[in-house]
Amino acid sequence: MAEEKNVFEYNEESIRSLDWKEHIRLRPGMYIGKLGDGSAPDDGVYVLIKEVIDNCIDEYTMGYGKQVELTIEGKTVTVRDYGRGIPLGKVVDVVSKINTGAKYDSKAFQKSVGLNGVGTKAVNALSQYFKVTAYRDGKEKTAEFEKGVLVKEHKEAKTNEPNGTRVEFTPDDTVFRNFHYIHEYLDNQLWNYCYLNAGLAMHFNGKKYVSKNGLLDLLQRKTNSEELRYPIIHLKGDDIEVALSHNNDYGEDIFSFVNGQYTTQGGTHQQAFREAYVKVVRDFFKKDYEASDIRTSIVAAISVRVQEPVFESQTKTKLGSQNVYEGGPSMKNFVLDFLARELDNFLHRNPAVADALKKRIEQNERERKELAGIKKLANERAKKANLHNKKLRDCRVHLNDDVPAKNKEEFIALQNNSTIFITEGDSASGSITKSRNVDSQAVFSLRGKPLNSFGLTKKVVYENEEFNLLQHALNIEDGLEGLRYNNIVIATDADVDGMHIRLLMMTFFLQFFPDLVKRGHVYILETPLFRVRNKQETIYCYDENEKQAAVKKLGGKPEITRFKGLGEISPEEFGRFIGQDIRLQPVILEQGDHIQQLLEYYMGKNTMERQEFIINNLKFELDLVES
Repeated sequence: MAEEKNVFEYNEESIRSLDWKEHIRLRPGMYIGKLGDGSAPDDGVYVLIKEVIDNCIDEYTMGYGKQVELTIEGKTVTVRDYGRGIPLGKVVDVVSKINTGAKYDSKAFQKSVGLNGVGTKAVNALSQYFKVTAYRDGKEKTAEFEKGVLVKEHKEAKTNEPNGTRVEFTPDDTVFRNFHYIHEYLDNQLWNYCYLNAGLAMHFNGKKYVSKNGLLDLLQRKTNSEELRYPIIHLKGDDIEVALSHNNDYGEDIFSFVNGQYTTQGGTHQQAFREAYVKVVRDFFKKDYEASDIRTSIVAAISVRVQEPVFESQTKTKLGSQNVYEGGPSMKNFVLDFLARELDNFLHRNPAVADALKKRIEQNERERKELAGIKKLANERAKKANLHNKKLRDCRVHLNDDVPAKNKEEFIALQNNSTIFITEGDSASGSITKSRNVDSQAVFSLRGKPLNSFGLTKKVVYENEEFNLLQHALNIEDGLEGLRYNNIVIATDADVDGMHIRLLMMTFFLQFFPDLVKRGHVYILETPLFRVRNKQETIYCYDENEKQAAVKKLGGKPEITRFKGLGEISPEEFGRFIGQDIRLQPVILEQGDHIQQLLEYYMGKNTMERQEFIINNLKFELDLVES
């Protein structure tokens, strides 16, 4: 038998060199993390905005420019700062040549967010239109690009504009499919910039953002003062700031920042804070409390300034630096020394706060001991229930199977996009299971309606089989560090029962695992209500307006199907709605929303206020029968 020839010839022609923009567009995940459509706060369209604003913040921290303006019209973003302005002779290079920028001069940018010279280049390459203008000492220079390609370089001209830089861009909708901006995410992003740069004024479509008290303002905005066990402790030092208190929520709620960057995945500074805080409290009370008893219900924020920070990814969401600066103290010792001095002094000077903290710790200790026996039995029940066969249809990225990823970046992208659909009923879960992406999408099946958990203690999480198995599937019993899925999607029928299940599941998460919602992990799956088709085309519609538009487009009398349940949608069709074109509605806590007040209003006793809300917002849906 003749030897079979290898169809893949490996020779000189196999070796390819990509220029900077081709590489960014081919592997965008390496530069901005996941793409997304704007439904999640870490989606690429927000990273693009952040990359541009980060440069403005660096100017401010160096003492230049006291305000930044962000404008969004449709899908076009404009950012204007009033710093020094890009040197006019380098305007094109700074946004189109990798490894070009002032941040390589550590004297000019001692504690910048990023030092790799990639940020604005990635924005440029991933935008269908990109325009940069530098204003400097009465002159201006403008350059225009399309998908990273320079299309027009303007000559230098005179200007009356004050110094600074203006960047305008429109993300490429062939890269960011069906994207949209959720203003609550941008609102949070801008507030964080202001909290970390007291005195900086930011403007977004006419709204002004400014903070005078830094992290103290952040915690005051994020918490309800009536639920705090003691007034917020606010401590400031050289290159470090901390604010903390305890409330009545479960878990730990810690916001961490490095050089003005919100590190959503924590890192060495956040871990140093968690460990140092426990040690200082133990030393102050001279008692070896369990670490979990000290940290449960904590709400805190820590910000550090680090020289030439090392992040674990280009999106800078997790700090990897072990030292504050070269040859300087370790991050662990730096944070510990600060807290051992400042927090210890504060507690000695404020005995009422120290007493309230002690009572909160001792309450956590009692509750933990009460749950100990129940947790053991619950864990045994979860094992016997054979979770991964009966309730959970897991994805390969979490089963340690061979995932068909070409490189490490693609595997990380799969992990970042890992999703679990929580659904009810065999038919619905069956459709999703058959049509899902088995590499990154899992399905958890509920049995009937879950329990209304409002006002119940965490004991019910272990006593209720559904809740116990769900927390094991998510791996959140001991906090969010082990969370197995980045996206938790509630997928229910679009009817009264389905809406009720959604509400009960959101109540469960808000009551016992509020950090899942606060950190943007919980979503509602939107599925089409109607299918409108003729012999040539099929259109899926998510509301009445889309249906009417589809009928008009197809003309005549097209066939109209009303989907009342997920099980009515075939697996072949369902694959479209949980694939590239998936529509997710994020569960967002807006400013001023406080969890216990929300739950009391919607899930507590049937108050007159809630009755009036239901009456005023009641909508009647008419199923139109098409002849």
